[in-house]
Amino acid sequence: MRVLVLDVDGVLTDGGLFYGENGEVNKRFDVRDGLGIRLLQQAGIEVVFFSGGKAGAIEIRAQHLGIRHCFFGVRDKAEGMFRLLTHLLVTADEVAFVGDDLNDLAVRPYVGLLVATADATDPLRRQSDLVLNAKGGHGAVRELAELILKRRGLWTALAENGWRDRND
Repeated sequence: MRVLVLDVDGVLTDGGLFYGENGEVNKRFDVRDGLGIRLLQQAGIEVVFFSGGKAGAIEIRAQHLGIRHCFFGVRDKAEGMFRLLTHLLVTADEVAFVGDDLNDLAVRPYVGLLVATADATDPLRRQSDLVLNAKGGHGAVRELAELILKRRGLWTALAENGWRDRND
């Protein structure tokens, strides 16, 4: 896998929306998911945010994590994934996608690995290649990151020696 595409609401967040007095929307992100993303990036995996929502908190989180490809306002996820594959010059077999709801099923033909959070809808969980134990916004991305790093033989050194941020 070369590319990991993450739905935002329900995967990077728990799907809850907090509205402020002036209508601004606030979201909660899990810091361990963030470190999982950084570990994947350092392992050479391109991480992409893919959201039907607006910029704002998502864009700020993407900037903090050095996400180079962040798509907002994606209404048709199948079309968006097709454009992403074309833009990144990758095949479906090189892409994994993590989702939580019915609209995420549309990406199935465009990914080699479809992953669902533990609290994803039943149809997505049934059709996914992997269902995580963690819920969206509560370590699901970190769980997947550790699985990937273990499979690549990179986890043991991290678990023994820790991790140091690098400016790659």
